[in-house]
Amino acid sequence: MTARATGYLLLEDGALLPGRSVAAEGTAFGEVVFTTGMTGYQETVTDPSYAGQLVCFTAPMIGNYGVADTRLESESPHARSVLMRRLGGEDWALWLAERGIVALDEIDTRALTLRLRSGGAMRGVVVSDEKALAAADALDRVLAQPTMEGAALVADVSTPAPYVYSDAGETRVAVVDYGLKRSILRRLAAAGAAVTVYPHVCDPDDLASHDGVVLSNGPGDPAPLVEETRVVRETLGRVPMLGICLGHQLMGLATGHETTKLPFGHRGANHPVLDRRTGRVLVTSQNHGFAVVPSERAEATHVSLYDGTIEGFDFPDLRARSVQFHPEAGPGPHDAWPILEHWVDELRSS
Repeated sequence: MTARATGYLLLEDGALLPGRSVAAEGTAFGEVVFTTGMTGYQETVTDPSYAGQLVCFTAPMIGNYGVADTRLESESPHARSVLMRRLGGEDWALWLAERGIVALDEIDTRALTLRLRSGGAMRGVVVSDEKALAAADALDRVLAQPTMEGAALVADVSTPAPYVYSDAGETRVAVVDYGLKRSILRRLAAAGAAVTVYPHVCDPDDLASHDGVVLSNGPGDPAPLVEETRVVRETLGRVPMLGICLGHQLMGLATGHETTKLPFGHRGANHPVLDRRTGRVLVTSQNHGFAVVPSERAEATHVSLYDGTIEGFDFPDLRARSVQFHPEAGPGPHDAWPILEHWVDELRSS
């Protein structure tokens, strides 16, 4: 193994954590967040919901089971940087380097996670070589970066034009792409749906011509997505609808709920969610920094057992429902796995 340069992570509060550069050279600015998943590092980095973020993995070793194209959630990485306690394999480091991702290991990820839990997600910069950019100069540049609150990012990750993902199946499903994961498309197609993907702003009449509509996951703050919310509002009630993650938040905004920025977000594969209707607790996969404000309204069917934020809606009169967590389970766990298949089955039998 060749010698690695010493790099660092600098947070907007001035905290500096040294690390060892293991991938591309350069600097990466963004919002520093942590994820608690024990597996799924390749899915995480290619998830468009991580656009604009520097991702700290809390698991002690990352990269230990290699890389594979079948684990990609999009064509290229969307996370701007990767922070690890220990690099688990050179294949992972090479994969990151080939895609221009700055990554550090030997980061004190426990100290970083505790800092983010107490101080909230922060702006930061990852520098691959401390000799290339002095920390004193870097802090001014970090503080000049925009915050995630108010950031409308879906236009950067959505498809520019509609396309057919799968035409095999009698049940026609439209997916609105706010930064969708491939796992959602794969699961819908496997359930027997013919799937067409639409851009983040599209014609409600086009959506209503299908048997059902899925509002996908995506990055950034839902509040500034005025046109996206309008499309959801004008489509509600015309066709069955299922929202996932950001799609859930947009459904909330379209029905009079409010959203808020979470202190450090929900990211990982171990988040407990209570289904108020059955009393069952689901262990879920999540990735979001914003949430629907808690409410006692009847349509709020699921709540986070961490902070009480709304994790699911059901609007029977509008034939619409949504979940904040990821039922496509890429990566798992699979407690919420049946949601997509059951929804397609309902469309088929209606």
